[in-house]
Amino acid sequence: MAKKAKNQNVDKVVKKVNKEFDKTSSRIEKLIDDAIKQFDGVQNQVQEPVRKLLKELDELRDREMKRFSEEYERRLGEFHELQNNILDRLGISSKQAKADAKKAAGIKPTAKKPAAKKPAKAKKAAKPKAATTSKGPAAAAKTASKKAAPKKAAAPRKPAAPKPKDKSDLTQVKGIGPATARKLKEAGITSVDQIANPSADDQEKLQAFSKVKGFSTFSDEAKKVI
Repeated sequence: MAKKAKNQNVDKVVKKVNKEFDKTSSRIEKLIDDAIKQFDGVQNQVQEPVRKLLKELDELRDREMKRFSEEYERRLGEFHELQNNILDRLGISSKQAKADAKKAAGIKPTAKKPAAKKPAKAKKAAKPKAATTSKGPAAAAKTASKKAAPKKAAAPRKPAAPKPKDKSDLTQVKGIGPATARKLKEAGITSVDQIANPSADDQEKLQAFSKVKGFSTFSDEAKKVI
């Protein structure tokens, strides 16, 4: 009987221990679940600012790239315009210099060439008189007069007419750089005339470039080119 009572007591202790163990295990699992939930919440709180920061960085990069591209096109347009102005001035100066040189070359020979060649031709005219006894003095005099006659000065050349401007080069218009010109041609604006005197269809195409810097002056500048 004592042994049976002892076994019952042991069973009760074991059951009690198992019950407490189950309770402890449940509490530990609950704590682990709470910890995981808290970790997920913290992770979301950290990831959200990071995603927001990355998004802001992308937007800032796009804005800076756009600003850099616009600044580059503007500077390139200014450089192209300056280059065209320099070439135009050099072209005008060289044509004027050539015209002055040709004009001077046309005036000087009439005053100096006959005077410089008269003595030499007079000496040559004496030879036919002694050598041409068979032809007679009349033939000798005729030959001598032909050799002694001064040559006529060459008429000055007229300066070549300037070549017509290439109206398909849209970069001639102040404010239009190579990149903008390429986009205009892709849109169907292929001539300076379309910018200077646009039709209704051309005006609609040009409106797509209304945000380009200097757009309001494109028409006036194009009229200066043509």
